[in-house]
Amino acid sequence: MKTFRTETENILDPVVERDIIELGQKIHEYKTGEFPEDKFKALRLARGVYGQRQLGVQMIRIKLPYGKLLAKQLIRIADVTDKYSNGNIHLTTRQDVQIHYVSLDDTPQLWEELEQDEITLREACGNTVRNITASVYAGIDPNEPFDVSPYAEALFQYLLRNPVNQDMGRKIKIAFSSSDEDSAYAFLNDLGFIPKIVNNKKGFKLLIGGGLGVKPFLAKTAKSFILAEDIFAYSIAILRVFDRYGERQKETKLD
Repeated sequence: MKTFRTETENILDPVVERDIIELGQKIHEYKTGEFPEDKFKALRLARGVYGQRQLGVQMIRIKLPYGKLLAKQLIRIADVTDKYSNGNIHLTTRQDVQIHYVSLDDTPQLWEELEQDEITLREACGNTVRNITASVYAGIDPNEPFDVSPYAEALFQYLLRNPVNQDMGRKIKIAFSSSDEDSAYAFLNDLGFIPKIVNNKKGFKLLIGGGLGVKPFLAKTAKSFILAEDIFAYSIAILRVFDRYGERQKETKLD
């Protein structure tokens, strides 16, 4: 078994490295029949490894919280795409990057190489909190009360690997808009945040329950204003309720 402790030893965060090693071990156990297919599917999806219709290859989804991408990260993504795929990169409306036609056996090493530039696959697929998106105008929107980017980053970090959202009934999508114009479409997300300043305090209008699917719903206003520092408490409380009471047997059923 590969341990992925090559020239990058002591470079990766130990938590990240354990994730990658575990994925490699579970791939081996799945192929030898020691790990059931349904459990393996849930595990790989929560690590950004998505099955394709084409036999023997996978789609890899990369999370780019609030769409931020550094030049060195783009170069890294391009390099692994050339190395492990066919050189084609797909950009999604959810500010993700997808790489197709990757061998399952190559996924741990690909993930390790991405993490050298702090690019994660964790919880990019499956019934988890998906990539947190934000307005493309965040930080430069002349109508924004304040830049929402640091708050999107903070919530992303808070929810990443959070035990509450590892195996929910369905996926959860979160978006931060930069102003009332709602350029991030917070009203079409499960949780939406629109920045406000009330009594000289930063905060957000909290939207809940939006979605764009077979039966689309516009989000409802849960709170007209919450303090900025309370986004963590509100988000985790909503996720706990969703995890406990959400429909798990029939994913197409509306709650």
